[in-house]
Amino acid sequence: MKIAWFCIPAHGHTNPTLSLVKELTGAGHQVYYFSFQMFREKIEQAGAVFIGCDGYDFDMEDQENADRVGKDKVFATELLVSSTLALDEMTTEKIGAIKPDVIVSDSVAFWGKLVAMKHRIPYVSSTTTFAFNRFSAKYMKETPWDIVKMLIALPKINKQIRRLREKGYPVKGLLEIVQNDNETNTIVYTSKYFQPCSDTFSDRYRFIGPSIRPITEPFKKEAEKTVYISMGTINQNKEFYRNCVHVFGETDWQVIISMGTNTEHFDHLPDNIRIYESVDQMAVLSIADAFITHCGMNSVSEALYFQVPLVLFPQTPEQGAVAKRTEELGAGVRLRSISEEDILEATKEILYNPAYKDGAVKVSESFHACGGPGEARVFLEEIAGRG
Repeated sequence: MKIAWFCIPAHGHTNPTLSLVKELTGAGHQVYYFSFQMFREKIEQAGAVFIGCDGYDFDMEDQENADRVGKDKVFATELLVSSTLALDEMTTEKIGAIKPDVIVSDSVAFWGKLVAMKHRIPYVSSTTTFAFNRFSAKYMKETPWDIVKMLIALPKINKQIRRLREKGYPVKGLLEIVQNDNETNTIVYTSKYFQPCSDTFSDRYRFIGPSIRPITEPFKKEAEKTVYISMGTINQNKEFYRNCVHVFGETDWQVIISMGTNTEHFDHLPDNIRIYESVDQMAVLSIADAFITHCGMNSVSEALYFQVPLVLFPQTPEQGAVAKRTEELGAGVRLRSISEEDILEATKEILYNPAYKDGAVKVSESFHACGGPGEARVFLEEIAGRG
């Protein structure tokens, strides 16, 4: 089986796919992975053939643009349609040479879906967030202003749709590109239990559980309670970190903070606190008792896999949906504000109320019960066979 795989240049969308790619190549299938130079080494280590999308006037290469896609639908649509057109000649040539049996594309790498439509190749969506339909979409709080912005932008978007049709993409409208339905074959990297409204999705959706990397650099547990703090690479809220350092410095907890490149602002740390640019997150979570997080899907899934309850501090609508579901299942508590009092109160609640640990254990058990990359491989083999 030959698979063409498309992804956006984002760690949170690429990393979960790599264990499945490795599963496929290990079974003798050929995977051609359309991505970006920064991910080349990881992709090739998983056994795939790397095909670079760098240098095609591709605006998604700008990290700020890639991050904005998750927050601004109008911008995302405009950007991703433009990107499809920028890549058109290259993808047409490569797909013609590879002749893949199936195309797998990240759920927001719309150009992969469009390539599948243009070349009439079976398509599978790779969804590293929750799967969204009209029921689960209620978890993404959309304001009236968001809808107004979309309506204002529609003439511009429809112009882009016409440009796609002129290039041979059989697209009727925007929804056809950005929205999957119950007929869309979809791999989702979570469990049915964690997925909101999972009973509203057809059996074409396979919930295979999160992709968990092995621990490479073990962390030593140095206190009865270990608190881990990571807000992702984008969030640089100095006041939040200062408040955490100040209030947790007065506890006897072991506190591990992964802060990106912002560490120079903290010279004199209490003895119980360590700040790092980056850590082996799996290693830290394996010893943690609480995790203060921005609620990225991967980070939350990794924590819950290790049965770690969470203090939830989402920054985007997508992260808000993850936070809401975690709260519903009793595995986390939302941070009310970044005041020292609220940070301490929320963390104590997670550490000393066993109900949150119980909630995390239930989600963890659901992850371990999933079929993982093996189930996804069989699913793709069935689809290629039908094609």
